[in-house]
Amino acid sequence: QVRLMESGGGSVQAGGSLRLSCGASGYTFGSACMGWFRQAPGMEREAVAGIYRGGGSEVYGDSAKGRFRISQDNAKKTLHLQMNNLKPEDTATYYCVAKTNGPFDYYREWWSRIAEYNYWGQGTQVTVSS
Repeated sequence: QVRLMESGGGSVQAGGSLRLSCGASGYTFGSACMGWFRQAPGMEREAVAGIYRGGGSEVYGDSAKGRFRISQDNAKKTLHLQMNNLKPEDTATYYCVAKTNGPFDYYREWWSRIAEYNYWGQGTQVTVSS
């Protein structure tokens, strides 16, 4: 049974930092493409960052570029999202996602599509105050 469990959310002032983590189990960790999505109240879910199988290519949504960094620890089966210089508009529920079934080609073309990911965590809340 695949499980994705996020942690690390919380409340922070604008300009601060948070590090989200996602513990994964139930599949071969390095075999999946993983990522982070977020959803703010009344808004559509959007892709924040993604990382290719085994910690290969990293990709970022426009809102995350230059401020967020995705990484994974294959030994600990954990995905991270380091978020710096947080802004009030980053306030959202953040979800860890995994795509365990291929094909995985043309990753940069599909990484931001919600339907590509077959496993989702429960989400962790991030609140940034001004």
